[in-house]
Amino acid sequence: MTNAAAALPWAPDAPLGGTFESAPIASATLVRPRRTPSDPRGVVVHLHGYNDYFFQAHLAEAFTRAGFVFYAVDARRAGRSLRPGEVPHYQSDLHEQATDLSTAVALARAAHPGLPLIVHAHSTGGLVAALWAHSHRERRTVDALVLNSPFLDVGASSWLSPVAFAMLDVAAPLSPMVQVTSAPSWYATYQHVEHGGRWDFDTALKRPQGLPARAGWLRAVVRGQVRLAAGLEVGCPVLVAHSASSGIDSPDNPLLDAQDTVLDVAHIERLAPRLGDDVRTVAVEGGVHDLSLSAPEPRALYLDEVLSFAASAGSAGGAP
Repeated sequence: MTNAAAALPWAPDAPLGGTFESAPIASATLVRPRRTPSDPRGVVVHLHGYNDYFFQAHLAEAFTRAGFVFYAVDARRAGRSLRPGEVPHYQSDLHEQATDLSTAVALARAAHPGLPLIVHAHSTGGLVAALWAHSHRERRTVDALVLNSPFLDVGASSWLSPVAFAMLDVAAPLSPMVQVTSAPSWYATYQHVEHGGRWDFDTALKRPQGLPARAGWLRAVVRGQVRLAAGLEVGCPVLVAHSASSGIDSPDNPLLDAQDTVLDVAHIERLAPRLGDDVRTVAVEGGVHDLSLSAPEPRALYLDEVLSFAASAGSAGGAP
């Protein structure tokens, strides 16, 4: 097969090992499992969240077993794509990550023409994916969205006091690199095996101590959330999944491993209908912020919901 994806300089992926391979795509990095379905029913492109990168091999394996070709993109300044001297995960406009998603989707489409394509995106990546799908709706670039705890909430949340929220749009352009939050991420800390968690991710690429949010980045996120709150039309079916409850991000929280301690799930539930006309929401009891990293039972529930939704999207057929 001669296409741009096949022509990429694929090499064994350093973070995940020989069962995965990765290749640079402009400012980003594309990752895929070496094993692919013999008769694929669709294609999935995954986009990570903030202080994150693709390491969820079990997610790729679940999609592959279900007959989907899987790709993940580490966006610019994130994970595998971070270059010396860059500020991790910084973007002054969400269009930057959207451009990386567009590149990955175009490559996946070219490699698998005619197959339905699903974007699976987490947290801030979910916000980016929703805005991107809205801007591409006339071209039918994507056939379905799966948003895993998307960062949809608008206004003075745990990120901002009311006064800071009001001042952000004015102050951020003047001092975009000012840190507006720098608290440790107990959620990320307790996910790692060194602290009793289930996941052995690269702590240089996903920092257990958390990653400061900078004014320019937060302004870009809030601007995107304001656009979403006004109403989008993504032009495809959407599954929005989130934990059944939220809690404080503290080592004293006995449900730290069974709640979303990053976002308020009530905000996700309230704003999900503004994505478009065909939106389904599911609350996962016992799920954490990244539902795919939850304890075995809620993780299995999440994957079952996602694969069922993906199968229904796949049966509807791919883009013309």
